[in-house]
Amino acid sequence: MTLFDDHPPNPPDENLAAPLGPAHPADSASPEPVVLPLAGDPISYAAVTAVVSLSPRPDLPEDLRISWSWVHLICFIIFGFASLLVIQTVFAIHYAPPRPLPEKELEQYLFSKPQFTVGSNVAWFASLFLFLYVTLSVLPAAPFWRTLGWRKLKSGRPGTFANPWLYFFCGSALSFLAALVGSRVHTPDNMPIELLLRSRTGALLLMGMAVLVAPLVEETVFRGYLYPLLARWFGIVPGILLTGLLFGLMHGAQLGWSWGIVILLIFVGITFTYVRARTGTVFASYLMHLGYNSLIAVASIAGTKGFTQMPPGH
Repeated sequence: MTLFDDHPPNPPDENLAAPLGPAHPADSASPEPVVLPLAGDPISYAAVTAVVSLSPRPDLPEDLRISWSWVHLICFIIFGFASLLVIQTVFAIHYAPPRPLPEKELEQYLFSKPQFTVGSNVAWFASLFLFLYVTLSVLPAAPFWRTLGWRKLKSGRPGTFANPWLYFFCGSALSFLAALVGSRVHTPDNMPIELLLRSRTGALLLMGMAVLVAPLVEETVFRGYLYPLLARWFGIVPGILLTGLLFGLMHGAQLGWSWGIVILLIFVGITFTYVRARTGTVFASYLMHLGYNSLIAVASIAGTKGFTQMPPGH
């Protein structure tokens, strides 16, 4: 089985499909009561009932036929906030300064530590992936990656291309455009993300996370998990706009809530989501995101000669 396997090796049990409708039209007038099979644990049982309650709708595009609902999203949000609090608390205790500091100084001290900022973010991303894997991989006939929108690029849709490099370089072009616009936006001093750039180790770890980790996790969560649910309930265009809005707001704290940059990232998020909706696969928006972050990393490394000559103010 590959990452984009369109034919899972274990097709769904025909018995599980029975609740979706009567097997024989002649019997539809008096259908027999359906008894769901009891699963061995609550997660498996929830997965079986989810397939029944959220059966695929033929009027929706294939990439929007999901098996999770708002209940799952609420659980995901609660888990996300709780895991972030626990992980950051553990990392804060481990990397706490030798003497007590005021709250503002303590925050700046911790965010200037790449081990705390990058380490806690990577651990949090891993916990989110674990939650999604545990709760979604148990769905029958739904491979984990495919059910979250990871499919092969196809040129069958109007205005789409199957060449992955086109999406990568489009993302790089979008990054260049965003840099030009962002250069005219006033940003506050000591933004949390800038605190990492005061050391070569912090800058390298940040760029590594931005290229190797962030595109994979953020595209899976926003364009793979969140967008289909929003588009299914509110429509494709509102789903694209809402997903982009949430994507930009998620980066607000690390940007010191500089609203000019946050609005710019909202536009970037809308663009990523539009590409995902147009192509029907998260792989396209992932390649754009990868190209976007890669250009930032290359420009940062080149502009500082490998982070050995930091710009003034760092």
